[in-house]
Amino acid sequence: MTGKDFGNPTNTQQHTHMKQKQTNIKRLLSIAAFSAVSLLLPGCASKGEFRGQATGTAVNLAGSNYKVIKVGVTGQSSGFNLLGIIPLSSPNYAEAKASLYKSVGEPLTGRSVALANQTEDRSSLYLILFSIPKVTITADVVEFNDKPPSK
Repeated sequence: MTGKDFGNPTNTQQHTHMKQKQTNIKRLLSIAAFSAVSLLLPGCASKGEFRGQATGTAVNLAGSNYKVIKVGVTGQSSGFNLLGIIPLSSPNYAEAKASLYKSVGEPLTGRSVALANQTEDRSSLYLILFSIPKVTITADVVEFNDKPPSK
């Protein structure tokens, strides 16, 4: 551009138009980069709650009427959701509880055992095309003695 062409309205309009194109291209590239990064990052959610056992029997864990078999035993069950919302397989509470009993590491059949301090945690790992929901149960396993506590 020479000094004579600078005052020419056509060249000024072309220069302004080129700057707008460059700004639009930069804006488009930054939006595309942000979108790509946000799609590649996985997400995760979690929810926990305390669950007491709901049976018709009242048992008092006091004195020496019980012994702790194992503390902090966990059991898990996982599922699969397509696109994060279409459940193809859901996590199962009964499966997580069976996994908990199995992870005690000793046979419990025929024994008077119960779960104390039981908690249930629900979490999900969100990825681009699917999510993996999970139920985790944590509890202390106790066994009741045949002898009543001494007074």
